[in-house]
Amino acid sequence: MTKKQRAKEAVWRLETLYPQALCALEWQEEPWRLLVMGRLSAQCTDARVNIVCKELFTVYSTPKALAEAPLPDIEKIIRPCGLFRTKAESIKSACKKLVEEFDSVLPSDMDVLLTFPGVGRKIANLLRGDVFHLGGIVADTHCIRISARLGLTAKEETSPVKTEKALVSLIPLEKQSDFCHRIVMFGRDICTARSPKCENCPLADICAQYTRNFKNKK
Repeated sequence: MTKKQRAKEAVWRLETLYPQALCALEWQEEPWRLLVMGRLSAQCTDARVNIVCKELFTVYSTPKALAEAPLPDIEKIIRPCGLFRTKAESIKSACKKLVEEFDSVLPSDMDVLLTFPGVGRKIANLLRGDVFHLGGIVADTHCIRISARLGLTAKEETSPVKTEKALVSLIPLEKQSDFCHRIVMFGRDICTARSPKCENCPLADICAQYTRNFKNKK
């Protein structure tokens, strides 16, 4: 089975397993919130970001309010997300840029998004995919780990950029965003980092790691 064939089969099976491809971050269809939440999710679980942002967005209900908020006040709220000083500075600066340069309307251009403080390709692709439906591979830890295990990227690949580049060539543009959301759900339920449920995995027969570690030993 070629990588292209394996990718097509993986997309189809994940669609069957998870009919609804939902973003784990509860951004309430407000683009600026996803911008903030994407930054807070670095080295933090989406579940914790959702909890923290309920308070954050209650206190600061607009990007302008967050842009004008004192850094110590932002830091106090987002502290549970970790790296709170750096993240607070990033989200305040990003909101300030959004308000002053774009009249609070999030731009869709990749190069422009990358000029926002704290925004790298992962967050930019998340925004382009979920807000603007432009596709894009969100190469987070789940995506990187599982893509390598399935044999869609090089064995034990850890580079977000290389993972994104490889998957862009394998996954149709219109399916990229949903594929990444499903990969997150799959990574939490079945293909976990430490103890993947390989023996009961619905993708086991097309998984390169399963073939190496289990099937060939039977």
